[in-house]
Parts: sequence; C-alpha cells; structure tokens
Amino acid sequence: MLASGSSGNSALVATSKTRILIDAGLSVRELSRRLAEIGESLENLDAVLITHEHSDHVSGLCRLLRRSKNLRKRLLPAYLTRLTAPVMDWEDCEPCLEQFQAGSSFTVGDIEVDSFTIPHDARDPVGFCLRAEGIKIGIATDLGYMPDSIRFHLRGTNVLLLESNHDLEMLKVGPYPWAVKQRVMGRNGHLSNAVTCDYLASDFAACTTALILGHLSEQNNHPELVRMGAAEVLDRRGLSTRLVIAEQNRQTEVFSF
Repeated sequence: MLASGSSGNSALVATSKTRILIDAGLSVRELSRRLAEIGESLENLDAVLITHEHSDHVSGLCRLLRRSKNLRKRLLPAYLTRLTAPVMDWEDCEPCLEQFQAGSSFTVGDIEVDSFTIPHDARDPVGFCLRAEGIKIGIATDLGYMPDSIRFHLRGTNVLLLESNHDLEMLKVGPYPWAVKQRVMGRNGHLSNAVTCDYLASDFAACTTALILGHLSEQNNHPELVRMGAAEVLDRRGLSTRLVIAEQNRQTEVFSF
C-alpha cells in the first residue's frame, strides 16, 4: 500500500512478470518516490486500475499517464468501468482506456482481476480481487456497508485491504457539517470501525495472512483505535493474521509470497 486516506490512495500489486497500480491519488513525484523506496519504478508499470472517480483516487492519473508515455514510449493502459470513464476529467491527456463492466473479470499479464460493485456515492465504484501464482488479494475501500456480495468476493483472500474509516462517536462530535456526517455514515459512505470489526468477527477468512486496514479519517479516527478494535477481534477468534494500519504519509511494508 503506497498511500491510504482521504488525501490520496494508491497500491501496487506485482508478480515477477506484471506490475499493476491500483488507483493514482498521489502526485507523480510522490508516487515515483514511494515506488523507488520499494525498488519499483513508473516505467515498469503494466497497467493502472481505477476503483472510482473521486479525486483522492485519481488526482494524479493524467499526469501519470503522460509521464509514463514519455518514459515507456507507449501509453500505459488505464482500466475503468464503462460508466466511470465518461465522468473522468481527462484534462489534456489522451488515455489508453480499457473499459470493463462492473462485476466482470479480465486479465492483465499473469494477474487475473475480478471486479465487484461497492456501495459508495460515486458513478460506478468497484473493488477488486487479484489472483496470481496461487495468491488472492482483495481490495475493498470506500463502501458504506458490507453486502453479502462483497463478503462472498472476499472469501479466501491471502491479503486483504479493507476500509476502517471512522469511529462513530468521533464522527458525531467532530467538526464536519451535519450533511457531511450523514454522507459518511450513510449506506453509500464509508465503513466505521464497528462495522469493520463486525465483519472481522463473522466473515473474515481465517486463511488471510495479512490484513491491511485503510482509508482512516484524519478527523474522525485514530490508528490505535483501529488497531485495538481489530486486534481484539482477531485474538478472540484465535487468528495470527498480520495486522497493518495503512497510513497517508508513507507506504506499508511489502507483503511477499
């Protein structure tokens, strides 16, 4: 996870043959720096997958595509749903678009990608499960609740990135206007710590080696609240899953298999 939070989101999934960027909510300079710190580079990317059009997920996309064209001498393909692509602000770039239907599956290099619809107030938001070399990675952030369909898709993950956006009490007494609080708490908003913990208690796959909790609100949450709540549930279930809290200002450790 290169960055996670309300100011920018991006993650890298890689095999020995293929490198996929999930979302591009960082500046090209910052994205390049964080990739370099884990031994990767922009020119080695094979594709970028976009979950939805909100700025914290796509603010760096056009500049990334232009920079990649200069570095690679060819366009970096951007994968978006058919409904998301038309609402994007493409500025002055000419993207190489690979459009897909939400809920469909496709392949990038040797990585199989399954998309699934998530409940969020964007045009056509999706989460992803990625499979390669016997490993399954699940990515589900920016969702207001956990429908059965998402619980189904996240079964059997080896690594799971899941949202734990806000503490409900902190949100209620926090500085946001009431309309924004209602949006965040709504069924098309963001997962609270409590809802995330309920999922971990009931449906979280015991085979998951690493659990990354992300998209924490800077105003309405605290990393230690997230860590303590999730750790208590995992301990109660007797699971030894590696628990990591993703941060806005630096990348996580690299998870290797």
